[in-house]
This record gives sequence, C-alpha cells and structure tokens, in this order.
Amino acid sequence: MQSSLRQPRESSPFYRQKTETQTGARGGGPGPGPLTPAPRSLPQPRAMMKTLSSGNCALSVPAKNSYRMVVLGASRVGKSSIVSRFLNGRFDDQYTPTIEDFHRKVYNIRGDMYQLDILDTSGNHPFPAMRRLSILTGDVFILVFSLDNRESFDEVKRLQKQILEVKSCLKNKTKEAAELPMVICGNKNDHGELCRQVPATEAELLVSGDENCAYFEVSAKKNTNVDEMFYVLFSMAKLPHEMSPALHRKISVQYGDAFHPRPFCMRRVKEMDAYGMVSPFARRPSVNSDLKYIKAKVLREGQARERDKCTIQ
Repeated sequence: MQSSLRQPRESSPFYRQKTETQTGARGGGPGPGPLTPAPRSLPQPRAMMKTLSSGNCALSVPAKNSYRMVVLGASRVGKSSIVSRFLNGRFDDQYTPTIEDFHRKVYNIRGDMYQLDILDTSGNHPFPAMRRLSILTGDVFILVFSLDNRESFDEVKRLQKQILEVKSCLKNKTKEAAELPMVICGNKNDHGELCRQVPATEAELLVSGDENCAYFEVSAKKNTNVDEMFYVLFSMAKLPHEMSPALHRKISVQYGDAFHPRPFCMRRVKEMDAYGMVSPFARRPSVNSDLKYIKAKVLREGQARERDKCTIQ
C-alpha cells in the first residue's frame, strides 16, 4: 500500500537526473546538461498580502452608512494637521505640501458599520474640475483658514460660495432634500490676538442664519476645540456622536476582528460599544468611479420621479 502511493528515491526522475549530472561531472561520461529542478509552487507575497487585507479590512458597510468628508482651504492653513488630529491624535511640526490625500476610517457603533472617507485637498487647486468633483461627491465639509492670514479667510468665502452653487445645481437635478453640513474652521488660535487678522465676529457672519453651518476657532497644534468641532459636524450631519475622536475606542488593523459580527472581544468589553479603525489599505476611488456615482445618483432620482408621475396619473 505504501509503495503504491510513494515512489522509491531511486525511481524518482529528479533523483536520476541529478545522479546522471553528477556522474558526467566526475568523468563518467557527459551528463545531460545542467541540473534542472522540478517545478514547484512558491508562495506569492502579493497574494498573501491581499488575503490579509481582505481578512482584516474588507468590511461590509451599507451604502447608506458610507460618507465622504471633504477638507478644503488655502495652503499652509493646517488642513492636514486637523485631519491628523482626527485620525491618530498627532501633530507634525514639519510642513509637507499636500497634493491630495485620501483616508478611510471605519466604525462599529453598537453593531452597525459606518465608513467615513476623508479627502484632504490641495490648497493650490491646480485642477478646478477635480475640485468641483470633490464637492459633488462630498457629504460633509470642513473649510479651514488661518486666523493670522486674511487671504486664507477670503479663500474660504469663495469656497463656501462654490460649494453652495455646485450642491444647489445637483439638488435641482436630483430634487433631493438633503442638508449640507459644513464647518468653518479658524485654525492657529494659539498664535494669540496680536497675530489675528480675522475678527471672530466677521467669521461668524458666514454661518449666521444657517443651522447646518457652524464656526469654530481651533488649534491643531494644541488640540484645542478639535474634538468639539467634529462632534458638532457629525451632529449636524445626523451621524452617530461616537464618530467624533473622543467618543470611541481606537483600535489598529491587527484587532480588526472587533468589526466582525459578535466578536469575542466585544462580548467581554460590554461597557464600550463604539470602535474606530483607520484602514491602512484605503485607496481613493478613481475619477471614473466618482463620475459614475454622480451619474447614477441623478438617474436614480430621475427614475423615481418618473415612477411617481405614473402613479399619480
């Protein structure tokens, strides 16, 4: 029984080939050529990484619980610093110009999955069409200016006007009644009043009369009012309060099992029912994907209106 399943060592083709090659090399006659090992399958690192990412990060999030936050503003006002505070609670003194950064954070809040995509845009906006597309696909907005830079405040006023115009055009096509949560953020309030170039009363005029728009003066460096700003933003967007940085447990990708249904760690830790994890493998959706999303949104709403007309008739 054993011999029928396993060949003897001497009868193996690989053994015969190796023996003949060695014999030729020792003078016993020319061998058949260089040693050619039998082909065998080797592990592919790329495939293993793909399996790892799908096991820990490929989470099923309902489309209705997926949102995109767009951060806009002039250069050197601290947009990326605010995003860094939100994601990992850190501040980097070294300035690195941002072209466009994309981040993704997923949440498990009382058993419900949420996904927040964060688009940290460039302050130079070299591609106006890309900025317009970012606005079209955004659900919540943070407009950042520096309290010691008047020009950055003027840029925020232009951005607010552009967002309202673009979103108004989209609403006219889709006839949706969705609100537009937005925060005007004056960063670097740690520089003191002597450096201030934008009075608080003037900035507050941008949000007066709009219950879905709020103004905050923050310091990403000192972490002042950052958590409060996100709390109010998510409240205006009717998102769970636990999405704000201070109200959920931050876990790393190694402990992504907490996002699967009824994990063991969640059964043990009953007092904490909100988790947040930054996805390290997140990639920005392509421009084509964003365009298809907007097109589908318009067509879906148009078809719904046609169905309503038929029902009424």
